[in-house]
Amino acid sequence: MRRLSTPDRPLVSAAPWLSIVGIGEDGLAGLGDEAKAAIGRAEIVFGGARHLELADAAITGQRHIWLSPFERSVAAVLAARGRPVVVLASGDPFFYGVGVTLSRRIARAEMQVFPAPSAFSLAASRMGWALQDTVCVSLHGRPLDLIRPHLHPDSRILALTSDSDGPAALAALLSESGFGGSALTVLEALGGARERVSSHQAQSFALADADMLNVCAVEVSADSAARILAFTPGLDDALFEHDGQITKREVRALTLSALAPRRGELLWDVGGGSGSIGIEWMLADPSLRAIAIEGHAERAARIRRNAQAFGVPGLVVVEGMAPDALEGLAAPDAIFIGGGGSEAGVMEAALAGLKPGGRLVANAVTTEMEAVLLAHHARLGGSLIRIDIARASPVGQMTGWRPAMPVTQWSWVKPAGKLKD
Repeated sequence: MRRLSTPDRPLVSAAPWLSIVGIGEDGLAGLGDEAKAAIGRAEIVFGGARHLELADAAITGQRHIWLSPFERSVAAVLAARGRPVVVLASGDPFFYGVGVTLSRRIARAEMQVFPAPSAFSLAASRMGWALQDTVCVSLHGRPLDLIRPHLHPDSRILALTSDSDGPAALAALLSESGFGGSALTVLEALGGARERVSSHQAQSFALADADMLNVCAVEVSADSAARILAFTPGLDDALFEHDGQITKREVRALTLSALAPRRGELLWDVGGGSGSIGIEWMLADPSLRAIAIEGHAERAARIRRNAQAFGVPGLVVVEGMAPDALEGLAAPDAIFIGGGGSEAGVMEAALAGLKPGGRLVANAVTTEMEAVLLAHHARLGGSLIRIDIARASPVGQMTGWRPAMPVTQWSWVKPAGKLKD
């Protein structure tokens, strides 16, 4: 068999040995001739029990049901490299599917893919919705809270749930968050003989026997108290649970602007407080990650609750005090220091941990922290600004300006090479 190689890639088979076949609830009837032929000549066929049953009549080789944890099955697929292998997947294998996982370990030249319509495509066709204008969210095996950032009036959302309890749980979340008037359509077992579509209102949802395979179509309607997460940085402080240790919304907006999040990046939020910076960092794009470092157990628990309430449950909370708590963490692309920066070793550890080209932003409200920032600015350069905010407040029977504590903000980009002494 011919082999291909390049200086920066390993040798791979020139001919595909792995076929990834997307299969719907209509089974073999929905597959093309090439896909069915691939199943028929495969020595090994991997898939869930349902997938193997749907394709049963075409399978001549060994059947392997997915193992738990799933990595064991990935290893088994890799161990069969070079033999005719089929992996059965639901719908489109590269839309929240197994194809994404396998492609991280297997070169594209080694596989052929036969996609079927995804559950989202089928649901959009049943609803008559333009898929490009619809939010598609997979909640299958993932936290339900992930839908929260998408809850905006008049939005259309397709949500793939994990099981028969998913629609009721989603209806409860909508109702508790001020979206109880939303129309909720449950689309079950799409494309097969058991397909069923039923319409409900979230606040009066009463479907008790939903199929395990279901997609929920939500037409969002918000009441006056709905918890709507705006797209711009600087969310209302009242949306956060906090004990006063929070970067206020105006300063937060300027801070996030200075942190300048970019796709796939990791943030350290040192002295997390309420977690507001890390949370809004992650809300900017689903690819962004954040670690909040917080030494107070009660605040750390509060950060976790806030992360769930804002739909970013993937925010990692490290309980401990910097600089010790920073040891062993993945190198960040950006660092925010909002608390504890004047403590011995904190700034030094942050500067050392930051990736070359990464951004560090530190805020000071105390003179001690301001002195630290002034010294670092004098030594390393960067940008230094003063943020003064005043809010209109009652003064007797009239109104006057009440100034907030001024904030000194130092922003700095780490160069390549050794830092100045």
